[in-house]
Amino acid sequence: MDIKLKSKLSKITTFVFDVDGVFTDATLLVGESDVQRVFNVRDGYAVQIAVKSGYRMAVISGGKQKSIATRLSGLGIQDVYLSVGTDQKLSVFQEYIAKNNLQEEEVLFIGDDIPDYLLMKNTKVLACCPADATEEVKGICDFITPNIGGKGAVRDVIELVMKAQNKWMKVF
Repeated sequence: MDIKLKSKLSKITTFVFDVDGVFTDATLLVGESDVQRVFNVRDGYAVQIAVKSGYRMAVISGGKQKSIATRLSGLGIQDVYLSVGTDQKLSVFQEYIAKNNLQEEEVLFIGDDIPDYLLMKNTKVLACCPADATEEVKGICDFITPNIGGKGAVRDVIELVMKAQNKWMKVF
């Protein structure tokens, strides 16, 4: 592992996620009354392990559906910001870290598309993306997961951090 990446991983206390394209494969199932998404159970399990281990978790997403908040809160993610416009993600993130007295370097952010770009580019977060992220986002990331969004990318970053900090498999 790259020494610079290992140094950044050692500082992480908080994970901030986008939803579509990260927790999901960016597919929306559109019905007459609602939009549905499919979440990966292994990603969810890794979130629960990280929460149990004391990591902070937050989501900043443009998604609006109540089902998103229901799934994420069920995993133990307390801070869920939905209906966030592309031009608002950076300011919502800055409010979140100020409210929680965090330094940008303590945060791993994983996003996959243009709405995440400004946050990743204009902060000192550990910027990560799934293997199928847009080329623009991949170009500014510190780490690209081996898995695609909705198929293990969330677990990839959680395991990466927890293994670097020697905390993976210590919860049991």
